[in-house]
Amino acid sequence: MEGVRRADVRIFQVLRALQGFLGQSDVMAYLAMMTVRLLEMRRVLRSTGSIYLHCDPTASHYLKIVLDAIFGQQNFRGEIIWRRTNARATTGRWPRLHDTLLHYSKSDAFVFRSLKVKADENKLPHTLITGKDGKKYQTYELTGPGVTKDGESGRPWRGFNPAKYGRHWANSHGTMDMWEEAGLIHWPAKNGFPRRKSVAPFDPSQREVVVGDVWTDIDRINQSSKERLGYPTQKPLALLERIISASSNAGDTILDPFCGCGTAIHAAERLNRNWIGIDITYLAIQVIEDRIKTWLPATKYAIEGIPKDEFAARKLAERDPYVFQEWAVGRVGGQPRGRGPDKGIDGEIAFIRGPGRYGRAIVSVKGGKNVGPDAVRILKAVVEREDADMGVFICLNDPTADMRTEAALGGRIVLPGGERAKIQIVTAADLARGPNLGILTELNIVTATLAARTEKRKKPPKSPTPEELRAQPPLPPMPIKGGKAGKQQPTLPLDEPILVQPKEVTRRKRS
Repeated sequence: MEGVRRADVRIFQVLRALQGFLGQSDVMAYLAMMTVRLLEMRRVLRSTGSIYLHCDPTASHYLKIVLDAIFGQQNFRGEIIWRRTNARATTGRWPRLHDTLLHYSKSDAFVFRSLKVKADENKLPHTLITGKDGKKYQTYELTGPGVTKDGESGRPWRGFNPAKYGRHWANSHGTMDMWEEAGLIHWPAKNGFPRRKSVAPFDPSQREVVVGDVWTDIDRINQSSKERLGYPTQKPLALLERIISASSNAGDTILDPFCGCGTAIHAAERLNRNWIGIDITYLAIQVIEDRIKTWLPATKYAIEGIPKDEFAARKLAERDPYVFQEWAVGRVGGQPRGRGPDKGIDGEIAFIRGPGRYGRAIVSVKGGKNVGPDAVRILKAVVEREDADMGVFICLNDPTADMRTEAALGGRIVLPGGERAKIQIVTAADLARGPNLGILTELNIVTATLAARTEKRKKPPKSPTPEELRAQPPLPPMPIKGGKAGKQQPTLPLDEPILVQPKEVTRRKRS
């Protein structure tokens, strides 16, 4: 709130009014955070630019008030409804199917072009007619809104007066006479108003419709999508490409200040736009960098704000150990586990072991200054427990002799580049130079995600243990009846799994 007060007193008063209603709540904190950033975005936005804010229905109405105050109510350009999923059963409320995109401009000179998409072939327009040849033809309106008092556009043509309906002819009488002679005027039954008929028969496969403010043709990223990276807030590439195509020109600059996994950057690069992406987590930056390497390898870019030498790495570990952990795991080609209990796993690396073969390494990060062989010993135990191929231990300083000995006792592993220690130690200096673990680094987060998905499909599902079976909820009553009455099987105790399979029952043939 204080940052908003210093930046714009008028906007601060709007936030104070919202605070009087919302109080000290998570929603109010979110609005204050967004307001500071939206003010800065208004400052850097060009007069021909637009801003699109993606939000869900829980806060969109509050955000619209803030956006009206910052960009001006007159610069509100539209509210887009994006249906991102299908209906699912919910209790006590309507299923939530959509998100909201709020579109604002900085001035009346904003760039915008209408877009068209392929029409649904199952939904035919009501303006079709059947020609004398039995084929369908599209028809078009001959008039426009408003009455004209001067000229022939306001006078009757062939007995039809558009002024009676508050309209005027959109074409000259001579042009319509020419269309009539060519058989291109459709005269509806019961003295209906004439319409122009298309020259070619209607082809539903070629029909296009203008994109409106309700988008139902772009699905969310599902579990099997090739785009899917596992990033929680990932958006479909088609969604960002539509926004960028409509509101910018080739060569313009696209800014995404919450770039996450880089979908907006990906779309901007594909559409020949310049781009700037901002995010506060090193995981996001790593995902974006790997995304560019995988799908846009010719792209030239620069990364600012990450450690570029050992001193910067040490300062980061001192200032924010968790962010250092994220950066360090990414630096060795791994994927961080996230916050919370990690069971000794700060990250994982999926690496190539050969054609169609992938290995798994466990990463442990210790950003403190006093680290000993016990930490290496714990990593060895985690590698064994997880049935992983390797372990990577990251620390700030050079390892002690005891740490090196403990790592050497972990054994060796054969990799495509030669034999290496199964437990490898990486220091802050190694991270700054670029660590060499002897594994193929072409497998980044993007390719690792794809590889892991492929590997998961190959593995058969693991059979549940008796304890897991007993923990499952009971099945509902099955509506199945029938069979002959006979001796019922005695109830088996649930504290032990079935160890003896039931014998097959043989029936005696009747003579």
